[in-house]
Order: sequence, then C-alpha cells, then structure tokens
Amino acid sequence: MSRKPIPVILDTDIGTDIDDTWALAMLLRSPELDLKLVTVATGDAPYRARLAARFLAGAGRADVGVGVGVSTAMPSGHRTQAPWADAYELADYPGTVNQDGVAALIETIMTSPEPVTVVAIGPLDNIGAALAREPRIADRARFVGMLGCLRWSHQEQAGHGCIAEYNVKGAIAACQKTFAAAWDKTITPLDTCGRVRLTGAKYAAVAGARDPMARAIIENYEVWQRCGGWVRDPGISSILFDCVAVYLAFADGLLGMERLGIRVADDGFMREDPEAPSINCATTWKDLPAFEDLLVARLTSG
Repeated sequence: MSRKPIPVILDTDIGTDIDDTWALAMLLRSPELDLKLVTVATGDAPYRARLAARFLAGAGRADVGVGVGVSTAMPSGHRTQAPWADAYELADYPGTVNQDGVAALIETIMTSPEPVTVVAIGPLDNIGAALAREPRIADRARFVGMLGCLRWSHQEQAGHGCIAEYNVKGAIAACQKTFAAAWDKTITPLDTCGRVRLTGAKYAAVAGARDPMARAIIENYEVWQRCGGWVRDPGISSILFDCVAVYLAFADGLLGMERLGIRVADDGFMREDPEAPSINCATTWKDLPAFEDLLVARLTSG
C-alpha cells in the first residue's frame, strides 16, 4: 500500500540564491510530498511572492497558496531574479494569495487533519513570528531546515572551516526560537547540502531538457547569472543547498544522520552542546551521486 503524500509548507527566500527555485521544482516533482502553501520572507517579500506565484502558475499548481511573509531590510542586489518576476502581479495569480503569510502558515498547520512538515530554506523570520503568535504549531508540525554549519563549510577562502551560515545569521533570534520549540527537528547543515552541484552530463540533462519545469529553472538560472549570481562557469549548477532539505522531508537514507544537541549562539554560529535541544542532523553523505541522480530524474520527469 502506497503512503499518503506528506502535507508540506515551503518557507523560502526565493529570489536571491537560485537554489530555492531548484528546490521548489524538486518539491513539486516529489510524489511523496503534497505542497499546501509557499510562504516567503526576508528582504522584499512581495517580490519573492511574485516569483513563487509565477513559478507555481507556470507549473500548473495554482492550487498551492502563496503567503507574503515578513519583509526585512536587505540590499536591492539580493533581487537577482527580478527580471523574471517583476512583470508578474500577484493579482494575476489564479490561486490564493495571503497578504499575511504568517497567519496562513499557522492556519494551514492548525487546520490540517494530518501533521504538516514545514520545509524552511531561508532565514526563519516567518517561522519565528508564527511560533510567537501561535506556539501550538509545534505540536502539529515537523520542522526540516537548510540551516547552519557544524564541522565543514563550502567556503574555500575559510579553509572549509565552520562559518555563521546565511540562513541562521539572517534571523538568529528566530532560529533560536525554532530550535527551542518542542517539534521534531531535522536539518541539513552546510556539511552536507554545501556539497551538492550538478556538473557534466547531470547538469546537461536538466539544461537540455524540454520539460517546462526544467526550462523554467534554467530561465531563472540564466537571469540570476546576469543579475549578480556568483556562478559564471557554463555547464555547472550553483550549489543546490536547499534541495537536500526537500529530500529530508520524505527520506534520509542517502545521508548519514546524527542526533545532536545544537545551540545557536548570538553570533550566528551553531555549536554542538549536549545540554541543548536535540536535532536530527545530516552530517555526512552515504551516496551523494545517487541523490544527484534522483534530483535530475525528478526535474526532467514531466
């Protein structure tokens, strides 16, 4: 008997680093998951909502609600996919647009007949606000995040040593609140998600696919590269951090998991602490090539 798909909320800062767009596509193509809502936050949230809405509409998924979450101060240079989204108005979206994305997140969790998995792939402004407004969401949901750095980072200039990772550093207090909440918590830190890139034939399979979802990804990738994206090499993806969090929403067999006490310090660093709340942490890969194959298959399967 097949398992019923897991109801999911995606909380994202889509529109700065391109990996959020890849992750949204992977989620839409994962039959194990049932996307109910996309909430956006950080910087210009309405811009991010337009981008998510246009992508969902193009994928034929206007059944998914879009929630405009918390806006924060952020340089305009973080709008790296703006040319793809700025001609699209939220009023054009055939689905539901919630101007209070935090309220929509809470309502989706609290009214769901089944536990919801919240997949968070940006700074946790929305999650922190939701927990402050309605702490009971932690009783009815599971949290999966692309967050932090434990023992290794992707940054060569830092000697691959630990760093204060962007999503944590962008909303430190919200991350601390999220980790303190009594829900089941799973994260992919940079130790694992920072190693994911498609190269060679794997990247070419997505870049050359005629599938509309793959085409939308590559269109956005090309806009992102022109508008400040930090990858210029042809034939290679950027680091696809967020796709690992999507995978962890339904499976973890390709990863080495450890249950660790994790404390988020006020400087944005994550530190192992046996006295801190325990979190399921993807610290190593068992089979990274198999994950890359899975990702390519999902993104080219339409």
